[in-house]
Amino acid sequence: MLNTHRLAGTVDVDGLQYDWELRREPQWGESEGWKGMTVALLQQETQRGALLEFPPPKRLLKGLQRGRLQINDAIVSRGVRAALLAGWQPESRGKPMVFMVDADGN
Repeated sequence: MLNTHRLAGTVDVDGLQYDWELRREPQWGESEGWKGMTVALLQQETQRGALLEFPPPKRLLKGLQRGRLQINDAIVSRGVRAALLAGWQPESRGKPMVFMVDADGN
């Protein structure tokens, strides 16, 4: 089966289902320069979401053309685990928590 680009999906992490959605692709901003992609997370049947903010791809920082969007279930699963370790509590109430992801995806 071909690996197609998806902009949303569901991943299973430790027996719990998390819905994810690409909120922003890498983009150029006049005041901030390149910003990386943002992925929204929500554990099913809970209230508080999380936003994973990725750094811009290195190729963009070097002035090269945009490449293929790099998002898949493995990246999202690692992001869920990292957000949980950093203090995200999906069953709590409040605004979505924002987590900066390092270049290694953690």
